[in-house]
Amino acid sequence: MADGIEGGRKIQLGKEGTAGTAVPATAIYRGKGLPEDRRVVTFIEEDIGLVSGADRTGVAQLLAGFSFEPTPATFEQTPILLSAGIDDAVTGVTDVGGSGKIYPYPMPITAPTTNTPKTYTLEGGDNNQAEEVEYGFVESFKLTGKPMDFLLASAEWVGRQVTPTTFTGALTLPTVEAIPFSLGKLYIDDVSGTIGSTLTSATFMGMELAVKTGWQVMVSGDGQLYFTKIKHTREAMEVVLNITFEHNATASAEKAAWRAQTARQLRLEWLGTALATAGALYTYKTARIDLAGKWEKFEKLGSQNGNDVINGVFRARYNAVADLFAEFLWVNELAALA
Repeated sequence: MADGIEGGRKIQLGKEGTAGTAVPATAIYRGKGLPEDRRVVTFIEEDIGLVSGADRTGVAQLLAGFSFEPTPATFEQTPILLSAGIDDAVTGVTDVGGSGKIYPYPMPITAPTTNTPKTYTLEGGDNNQAEEVEYGFVESFKLTGKPMDFLLASAEWVGRQVTPTTFTGALTLPTVEAIPFSLGKLYIDDVSGTIGSTLTSATFMGMELAVKTGWQVMVSGDGQLYFTKIKHTREAMEVVLNITFEHNATASAEKAAWRAQTARQLRLEWLGTALATAGALYTYKTARIDLAGKWEKFEKLGSQNGNDVINGVFRARYNAVADLFAEFLWVNELAALA
């Protein structure tokens, strides 16, 4: 086998039927990332007459990470991150009369048991050595963007363990459509109004949406060195959006809402190419994020290419009037996710 080279790297994944039972990969993920073996190795301290200490070690815990680096978000594969971090919507709902498939991902409000993330077996490495991670779920993800670039998606996966393997063969490179940031629209409305009613114009200059999904491993004495269960906790869930505004009337109005601690509804939406057949709800491939909450902070004025801009930090929290916390929705033409 040839020495490993960066050009020989790839990511492959497959949906698990039973969480933690490894499966062959069914798709190539069009992004960048590598597995990380996070096993806990301990050099055991003991009084045995050696000032150097002996090379006695033990493995106290097995754990794996898999970082997906920032890569252009797509209408076809970014929902994989949402299914593995929020809920297992891996089969699209057909738009009435159209070819669009709808993938909704509402984050939990009252009971996390209403959501169950889909676990994946991940394969990563290069042409020299592949490694496998089972029981993979997304602990956190980010969507970032700025003009003259794409909307970028990154994610931090956690899994049971890293095991040497060989890549599943004979997989076809999927066709995906990247999402340019500049196709994005930002809507801001009162919580008593209809979300998506008030479009900001020449205002949305950049963003970073950081999401902690709330899912984390639960480590217990269960006869294995790896975890056997994941659990959702309020403390591990967080949705924070940092928006860069053109310093205009909209920015000033939202800064006033921050000072008054007025709850707001935000919608971020990107429309891609037209679907083969328009449906009752959707005509274009769609990526949509709906948030309710309040502004947490506005920074001092900044500059972007000599232009005044200002950053606002919006923390999503449930609002009873809007009956909304955080919801993600993707529309493509795939009957099922990879």
